[in-house]
Amino acid sequence: MKSIKLLLSARKIAGIWVSFVFAMLFILSACTENDHPKVDQIEINLQTQRLDQDIADIDTNNVADGLQKLKEKYPDFLDFYLDTLMGFGIQGNYTEAAAGIQLGLKPFLAHKDIRGLFDTVQKHFPDTKQIEQQLVKGFQFMKHYYPDYRIPKLIYFISGLNHWSVMTLDTTLIGIGLDMYLGDGYPFYSAVQIPQYVVRKCKPEYIAANTFQTIYREKHPFVMEDKNLLDLIIQRGKEQSFLNKIIPHTPDSIRFGFTQAQLNWCDANEPDIYNFFITKNLLFETSPNKVHRFVFDGPTTAGMPPESPGNIGSWLGYKIVTAFVAQHAKISLQELLAKNDAQKILQESKYKPK
Repeated sequence: MKSIKLLLSARKIAGIWVSFVFAMLFILSACTENDHPKVDQIEINLQTQRLDQDIADIDTNNVADGLQKLKEKYPDFLDFYLDTLMGFGIQGNYTEAAAGIQLGLKPFLAHKDIRGLFDTVQKHFPDTKQIEQQLVKGFQFMKHYYPDYRIPKLIYFISGLNHWSVMTLDTTLIGIGLDMYLGDGYPFYSAVQIPQYVVRKCKPEYIAANTFQTIYREKHPFVMEDKNLLDLIIQRGKEQSFLNKIIPHTPDSIRFGFTQAQLNWCDANEPDIYNFFITKNLLFETSPNKVHRFVFDGPTTAGMPPESPGNIGSWLGYKIVTAFVAQHAKISLQELLAKNDAQKILQESKYKPK
Protein backbone atom coordinates (compact mmCIF):
# COMPACT_ATOMS: atom_id res chain seq x y z
CA MET A 1 0.00 0.00 0.00
CA LYS A 2 2.79 2.35 0.92
CA SER A 3 4.56 1.67 -2.39
CA ILE A 4 1.32 2.32 -4.28
CA LYS A 5 0.91 5.69 -2.52
CA LEU A 6 4.51 6.59 -3.34
CA LEU A 7 3.92 5.64 -6.97
CA LEU A 8 0.78 7.76 -7.15
CA SER A 9 2.62 10.69 -5.56
CA ALA A 10 5.44 10.32 -8.05
CA ARG A 11 2.96 10.27 -10.92
CA LYS A 12 1.21 13.35 -9.53
CA ILE A 13 4.50 15.20 -9.23
CA ALA A 14 5.45 14.10 -12.76
CA GLY A 15 2.10 15.32 -14.05
CA ILE A 16 2.54 18.69 -12.37
CA TRP A 17 6.07 18.92 -13.78
CA VAL A 18 4.92 18.09 -17.33
CA SER A 19 2.15 20.68 -17.05
CA PHE A 20 4.67 23.22 -15.82
CA VAL A 21 7.04 22.48 -18.71
CA PHE A 22 4.28 22.83 -21.30
CA ALA A 23 3.10 26.05 -19.67
CA MET A 24 6.61 27.48 -19.79
CA LEU A 25 7.02 26.44 -23.42
CA PHE A 26 3.72 28.14 -24.24
CA ILE A 27 4.80 31.33 -22.45
CA LEU A 28 8.20 31.31 -24.16
CA SER A 29 6.57 30.71 -27.53
CA ALA A 30 4.15 33.57 -26.93
CA CYS A 31 6.99 35.85 -25.93
CA THR A 32 8.88 34.93 -29.09
CA GLU A 33 5.85 35.68 -31.23
CA ASN A 34 5.24 38.95 -29.41
CA ASP A 35 8.74 40.10 -30.31
CA HIS A 36 7.42 40.64 -33.83
CA PRO A 37 4.32 42.44 -35.06
CA LYS A 38 1.37 40.32 -36.13
CA VAL A 39 1.08 40.60 -39.90
CA ASP A 40 -1.13 37.65 -40.88
CA GLN A 41 -4.06 39.97 -41.55
CA ILE A 42 -2.14 41.92 -44.21
CA GLU A 43 -3.26 40.71 -47.64
CA ILE A 44 -0.56 40.20 -50.27
CA ASN A 45 -1.46 39.69 -53.91
CA LEU A 46 1.72 38.14 -55.22
CA GLN A 47 1.89 37.93 -59.00
CA THR A 48 4.35 35.39 -60.36
CA GLN A 49 5.35 34.11 -63.81
CA ARG A 50 7.52 31.18 -64.95
CA LEU A 51 9.66 32.55 -67.78
CA ASP A 52 11.93 29.54 -67.34
CA GLN A 53 9.10 27.25 -68.43
CA ASP A 54 7.88 29.54 -71.21
CA ILE A 55 11.37 29.92 -72.70
CA ALA A 56 11.89 26.15 -72.54
CA ASP A 57 8.65 25.63 -74.46
CA ILE A 58 9.68 27.76 -77.46
CA ASP A 59 9.73 25.80 -80.71
CA THR A 60 13.35 26.03 -81.89
CA ASN A 61 12.08 25.80 -85.49
CA ASN A 62 10.05 28.96 -85.00
CA VAL A 63 11.86 31.03 -82.35
CA ALA A 64 10.73 34.41 -83.67
CA ASP A 65 7.05 33.57 -83.34
CA GLY A 66 7.64 32.24 -79.83
CA LEU A 67 9.38 35.48 -78.81
CA GLN A 68 6.57 37.61 -80.18
CA LYS A 69 4.10 35.74 -78.00
CA LEU A 70 6.38 36.04 -74.97
CA LYS A 71 6.71 39.79 -75.54
CA GLU A 72 2.97 40.09 -74.95
CA LYS A 73 3.25 38.07 -71.75
CA TYR A 74 6.45 39.74 -70.46
CA PRO A 75 6.33 43.26 -71.94
CA ASP A 76 8.63 44.83 -69.34
CA PHE A 77 11.05 41.98 -68.74
CA LEU A 78 11.66 39.96 -71.91
CA ASP A 79 14.09 42.33 -73.67
CA PHE A 80 15.96 42.95 -70.42
CA TYR A 81 16.33 39.21 -69.96
CA LEU A 82 17.38 38.49 -73.53
CA ASP A 83 19.83 41.36 -73.98
CA THR A 84 21.04 42.51 -70.55
CA LEU A 85 21.00 39.29 -68.55
CA MET A 86 21.76 36.83 -71.34
CA GLY A 87 23.58 39.07 -73.82
CA PHE A 88 21.93 37.64 -76.95
CA GLY A 89 21.75 41.06 -78.62
CA ILE A 90 18.30 40.55 -80.11
CA GLN A 91 17.29 44.16 -79.40
CA GLY A 92 13.62 43.55 -80.12
CA ASN A 93 14.28 42.16 -83.62
CA TYR A 94 11.96 39.16 -83.43
CA THR A 95 12.62 37.85 -86.92
CA GLU A 96 13.97 34.39 -87.65
CA ALA A 97 16.96 35.76 -89.55
CA ALA A 98 18.06 38.11 -86.73
CA ALA A 99 21.67 37.47 -85.72
CA GLY A 100 20.77 37.54 -82.03
CA ILE A 101 18.32 34.68 -82.59
CA GLN A 102 20.41 32.62 -84.99
CA LEU A 103 23.72 32.99 -83.14
CA GLY A 104 22.48 33.48 -79.58
CA LEU A 105 19.09 32.31 -78.42
CA LYS A 106 18.54 29.42 -80.84
CA PRO A 107 21.84 27.62 -80.08
CA PHE A 108 21.19 28.27 -76.38
CA LEU A 109 17.78 26.60 -76.52
CA ALA A 110 19.08 23.68 -78.57
CA HIS A 111 22.16 22.94 -76.47
CA LYS A 112 21.87 19.58 -74.72
CA ASP A 113 23.31 20.91 -71.45
CA ILE A 114 20.78 23.76 -71.40
CA ARG A 115 17.95 21.34 -72.15
CA GLY A 116 19.20 19.27 -69.24
CA LEU A 117 19.25 22.37 -67.07
CA PHE A 118 15.65 23.21 -67.98
CA ASP A 119 14.65 19.66 -67.03
CA THR A 120 16.58 19.82 -63.74
CA VAL A 121 14.96 23.13 -62.76
CA GLN A 122 11.53 21.71 -63.57
CA LYS A 123 12.27 18.63 -61.47
CA HIS A 124 13.39 20.73 -58.48
CA PHE A 125 10.66 23.34 -58.90
CA PRO A 126 7.53 21.78 -60.44
CA ASP A 127 5.80 24.63 -58.63
CA THR A 128 6.96 27.55 -56.50
CA LYS A 129 4.44 27.37 -53.66
CA GLN A 130 6.98 26.89 -50.87
CA ILE A 131 9.09 29.79 -52.13
CA GLU A 132 6.07 32.05 -52.28
CA GLN A 133 4.88 31.15 -48.79
CA GLN A 134 8.14 32.56 -47.43
CA LEU A 135 8.06 35.57 -49.73
CA VAL A 136 4.46 36.42 -48.86
CA LYS A 137 5.34 36.42 -45.16
CA GLY A 138 8.27 38.75 -45.85
CA PHE A 139 6.10 41.06 -47.94
CA GLN A 140 3.57 41.19 -45.10
CA PHE A 141 6.32 42.52 -42.84
CA MET A 142 7.37 44.93 -45.61
CA LYS A 143 3.84 46.31 -45.77
CA HIS A 144 3.78 46.61 -41.98
CA TYR A 145 6.94 48.71 -41.86
CA TYR A 146 6.38 50.43 -45.22
CA PRO A 147 2.61 50.76 -45.75
CA ASP A 148 3.05 52.45 -49.15
CA TYR A 149 5.36 49.73 -50.46
CA ARG A 150 4.18 48.28 -53.77
CA ILE A 151 4.59 44.54 -54.07
CA PRO A 152 6.66 43.78 -57.19
CA LYS A 153 5.87 41.09 -59.71
CA LEU A 154 8.08 37.98 -59.48
CA ILE A 155 9.47 36.37 -62.60
CA TYR A 156 11.36 33.09 -62.43
CA PHE A 157 14.02 32.47 -65.07
CA ILE A 158 17.23 30.58 -65.75
CA SER A 159 20.48 32.18 -66.85
CA GLY A 160 22.49 29.10 -67.75
CA LEU A 161 24.33 29.06 -64.40
CA ASN A 162 25.43 32.63 -65.08
CA HIS A 163 25.41 33.66 -61.39
CA TRP A 164 22.10 35.57 -61.59
CA SER A 165 20.28 34.55 -58.40
CA VAL A 166 18.01 37.52 -57.59
CA MET A 167 17.83 40.84 -59.41
CA THR A 168 15.50 43.83 -59.57
CA LEU A 169 14.24 45.80 -62.55
CA ASP A 170 13.33 49.24 -61.21
CA THR A 171 11.03 48.61 -58.25
CA THR A 172 8.27 46.84 -60.15
CA LEU A 173 9.87 43.51 -61.00
CA ILE A 174 12.04 40.96 -59.23
CA GLY A 175 13.70 38.18 -61.18
CA ILE A 176 14.69 34.94 -59.45
CA GLY A 177 17.13 32.63 -61.23
CA LEU A 178 15.98 29.18 -60.21
CA ASP A 179 19.06 27.52 -61.72
CA MET A 180 21.10 29.09 -58.93
CA TYR A 181 19.09 27.24 -56.25
CA LEU A 182 19.43 23.58 -57.25
CA GLY A 183 21.16 22.51 -54.04
CA ASP A 184 24.80 22.32 -53.02
CA GLY A 185 25.01 18.80 -54.47
CA TYR A 186 24.29 19.96 -58.03
CA PRO A 187 27.44 18.84 -59.90
CA PHE A 188 27.69 21.54 -62.56
CA TYR A 189 28.19 24.47 -60.19
CA SER A 190 31.82 23.50 -59.76
CA ALA A 191 32.11 22.97 -63.53
CA VAL A 192 31.40 26.68 -64.09
CA GLN A 193 33.87 27.56 -61.32
CA ILE A 194 31.42 28.75 -58.67
CA PRO A 195 33.42 28.63 -55.41
CA GLN A 196 32.32 26.23 -52.71
CA TYR A 197 31.47 28.98 -50.21
CA VAL A 198 28.92 30.21 -52.77
CA VAL A 199 27.73 26.75 -53.81
CA ARG A 200 26.69 25.88 -50.25
CA LYS A 201 24.18 28.77 -50.46
CA CYS A 202 22.70 27.63 -53.77
CA LYS A 203 19.72 26.15 -51.97
CA PRO A 204 16.01 27.11 -52.00
CA GLU A 205 16.05 28.17 -48.35
CA TYR A 206 18.22 31.15 -49.32
CA ILE A 207 15.74 32.57 -51.85
CA ALA A 208 13.75 34.71 -49.41
CA ALA A 209 16.85 36.10 -47.72
CA ASN A 210 18.45 36.91 -51.08
CA THR A 211 15.24 38.48 -52.35
CA PHE A 212 14.80 40.89 -49.45
CA GLN A 213 18.52 41.62 -49.37
CA THR A 214 18.21 42.65 -53.03
CA ILE A 215 15.18 44.80 -52.24
CA TYR A 216 17.12 46.47 -49.44
CA ARG A 217 20.11 47.19 -51.65
CA GLU A 218 17.84 48.72 -54.26
CA LYS A 219 16.63 51.19 -51.63
CA HIS A 220 19.96 51.56 -49.80
CA PRO A 221 22.90 50.90 -52.15
CA PHE A 222 26.16 49.89 -50.48
CA VAL A 223 28.59 52.81 -50.75
CA MET A 224 32.35 52.24 -50.48
CA GLU A 225 33.69 55.50 -51.91
CA ASP A 226 35.26 57.77 -49.28
CA LYS A 227 34.13 55.42 -46.48
CA ASN A 228 36.17 53.90 -43.68
CA LEU A 229 35.66 50.38 -42.38
CA LEU A 230 33.38 51.53 -39.56
CA ASP A 231 31.10 53.19 -42.13
CA LEU A 232 31.04 49.97 -44.12
CA ILE A 233 30.29 47.59 -41.27
CA ILE A 234 27.52 49.87 -40.01
CA GLN A 235 26.02 49.84 -43.50
CA ARG A 236 26.10 46.06 -43.44
CA GLY A 237 24.77 46.02 -39.88
CA LYS A 238 21.76 48.12 -40.84
CA GLU A 239 21.08 45.76 -43.74
CA GLN A 240 21.06 42.83 -41.34
CA SER A 241 18.77 44.74 -38.97
CA PHE A 242 16.36 45.28 -41.86
CA LEU A 243 16.45 41.58 -42.75
CA ASN A 244 15.86 40.62 -39.13
CA LYS A 245 12.69 42.72 -39.17
CA ILE A 246 11.42 41.50 -42.55
CA ILE A 247 12.28 37.79 -42.30
CA PRO A 248 12.47 37.35 -38.52
CA HIS A 249 11.93 33.59 -38.57
CA THR A 250 14.81 32.91 -40.95
CA PRO A 251 17.81 31.30 -39.20
CA ASP A 252 20.66 33.72 -38.53
CA SER A 253 23.08 31.46 -40.40
CA ILE A 254 21.06 31.88 -43.60
CA ARG A 255 20.53 35.59 -43.07
CA PHE A 256 24.28 36.17 -42.68
CA GLY A 257 25.23 33.51 -45.23
CA PHE A 258 27.48 31.76 -42.68
CA THR A 259 27.68 28.11 -41.82
CA GLN A 260 26.26 27.33 -38.39
CA ALA A 261 29.80 26.51 -37.22
CA GLN A 262 31.03 29.92 -38.38
CA LEU A 263 28.15 31.65 -36.62
CA ASN A 264 28.85 29.70 -33.44
CA TRP A 265 32.51 30.73 -33.65
CA CYS A 266 31.53 34.39 -33.95
CA ASP A 267 29.20 34.21 -30.96
CA ALA A 268 31.85 32.44 -28.86
CA ASN A 269 34.60 34.92 -29.77
CA GLU A 270 32.75 38.24 -29.86
CA PRO A 271 35.16 40.16 -27.54
CA ASP A 272 38.19 38.89 -29.46
CA ILE A 273 36.65 39.81 -32.81
CA TYR A 274 35.98 43.37 -31.73
CA ASN A 275 39.40 43.60 -30.11
CA PHE A 276 40.98 42.46 -33.40
CA PHE A 277 39.61 45.55 -35.15
CA ILE A 278 40.54 47.88 -32.28
CA THR A 279 44.12 46.71 -31.72
CA LYS A 280 44.90 46.77 -35.43
CA ASN A 281 43.37 50.26 -35.84
CA LEU A 282 41.12 49.00 -38.60
CA LEU A 283 37.84 50.80 -37.87
CA PHE A 284 38.97 54.02 -39.52
CA GLU A 285 40.97 52.34 -42.30
CA THR A 286 39.96 53.48 -45.79
CA SER A 287 42.20 51.41 -48.07
CA PRO A 288 40.00 49.06 -50.15
CA ASN A 289 42.74 46.44 -50.10
CA LYS A 290 42.61 46.35 -46.31
CA VAL A 291 38.85 46.58 -45.69
CA HIS A 292 37.31 44.69 -48.61
CA ARG A 293 37.73 41.26 -46.99
CA PHE A 294 35.67 42.27 -43.95
CA VAL A 295 32.51 43.34 -45.79
CA PHE A 296 32.32 41.00 -48.79
CA ASP A 297 31.68 37.30 -49.04
CA GLY A 298 34.51 34.79 -48.92
CA PRO A 299 35.43 31.37 -47.55
CA THR A 300 36.97 32.98 -44.46
CA THR A 301 38.39 36.35 -43.38
CA ALA A 302 42.07 36.75 -44.23
CA GLY A 303 44.10 37.59 -41.14
CA MET A 304 41.63 35.89 -38.80
CA PRO A 305 41.45 32.24 -37.69
CA PRO A 306 40.28 29.74 -40.34
CA GLU A 307 37.06 29.21 -38.36
CA SER A 308 36.01 32.78 -39.16
CA PRO A 309 33.51 33.51 -41.93
CA GLY A 310 34.06 35.87 -44.79
CA ASN A 311 32.13 39.13 -44.49
CA ILE A 312 32.53 39.13 -40.73
CA GLY A 313 31.93 42.88 -40.78
CA SER A 314 28.22 42.25 -41.39
CA TRP A 315 28.03 40.26 -38.18
CA LEU A 316 29.97 42.85 -36.15
CA GLY A 317 27.98 45.70 -37.68
CA TYR A 318 24.74 43.97 -36.74
CA LYS A 319 25.94 43.57 -33.15
CA ILE A 320 26.77 47.28 -32.93
CA VAL A 321 23.50 48.37 -34.55
CA THR A 322 21.53 46.05 -32.27
CA ALA A 323 23.25 47.58 -29.25
CA PHE A 324 22.42 51.04 -30.61
CA VAL A 325 18.74 50.12 -30.97
CA ALA A 326 18.75 48.81 -27.39
CA GLN A 327 19.83 52.30 -26.28
CA HIS A 328 17.12 53.94 -28.41
CA ALA A 329 14.11 51.73 -27.83
CA LYS A 330 11.63 54.03 -29.59
CA ILE A 331 13.59 54.39 -32.83
CA SER A 332 11.70 53.20 -35.92
CA LEU A 333 13.21 51.06 -38.63
CA GLN A 334 13.07 53.95 -41.09
CA GLU A 335 14.79 56.28 -38.62
CA LEU A 336 17.50 53.71 -37.98
CA LEU A 337 18.22 53.17 -41.66
CA ALA A 338 18.36 56.93 -42.25
CA LYS A 339 21.18 57.42 -39.74
CA ASN A 340 24.50 57.76 -41.54
CA ASP A 341 26.92 58.81 -38.80
CA ALA A 342 28.61 55.49 -38.12
CA GLN A 343 30.90 56.87 -35.41
CA LYS A 344 27.93 58.31 -33.53
CA ILE A 345 26.09 55.00 -33.83
CA LEU A 346 29.09 53.19 -32.33
CA GLN A 347 29.46 55.71 -29.50
CA GLU A 348 25.78 55.75 -28.60
CA SER A 349 25.53 51.97 -28.81
CA LYS A 350 27.89 51.62 -25.83
CA TYR A 351 28.99 48.41 -27.48
CA LYS A 352 31.53 46.66 -25.26
CA PRO A 353 31.41 42.87 -25.64
CA LYS A 354 32.65 40.82 -22.68
